[in-house]
Amino acid sequence: MTLILDYPSLQATVTEYLARDQDTTLIARIPTFVQLAEAKFNRMLFCRQMEQRSTTLTNPTGNEPQYIALPGDFQSMRRVKLMSSGANIISTARLDFKSPAQLDEYRTSIGDTINQPLFFTIFGSELELCPTPDQIYTVEMVYRQNIPALALNATNWLLTLAPDLYLYGALLESAPYIKEDDRIQTWGLGFSTALNDVNALGQMSAYNAGPLEIRISGVTP
Repeated sequence: MTLILDYPSLQATVTEYLARDQDTTLIARIPTFVQLAEAKFNRMLFCRQMEQRSTTLTNPTGNEPQYIALPGDFQSMRRVKLMSSGANIISTARLDFKSPAQLDEYRTSIGDTINQPLFFTIFGSELELCPTPDQIYTVEMVYRQNIPALALNATNWLLTLAPDLYLYGALLESAPYIKEDDRIQTWGLGFSTALNDVNALGQMSAYNAGPLEIRISGVTP
């Protein structure tokens, strides 16, 4: 049996599990099965390895200084901070999120005020700041990123961490082609088990492998 070490060996293992070496149409669609599985991972996985930190600068002299392009692998935002102003370090300021409608209302209420940003929202593929930046600020974004696609990378962190998730995910996506195959239920169980395990591991590692504790304010343990 082939060891799953990278994208080619994953495809070879999927071929072995399908056991339809003569079905060239099915085998040729394995990259699509992997792509569809990755799309599902991006929607269903929540673990620390998907979190990424990125910094960029505002451009107060640009045509639209309130907008900053989001990273290409951006999926959702966790937090936004202002880290510095020009050469002078300012107090780190965490920006509060407002919906696009709320930000429009606030911008209308303050007019064309140019100042240190206090709020942000996500507008398409851009981060919108409000008030409009009055100078150059370093902006730190901590966001949830998409999993690096195997079609563009020989391997990635998820394939190393959970080759079983990739295997069962790709096999499950082959279901529309193999239809009445008794193994589909087994593959579905393998997929859901691996997915739950990775999510549980991510949650445990994010909280330092310890359970959350509820403490009453003002009472020390």
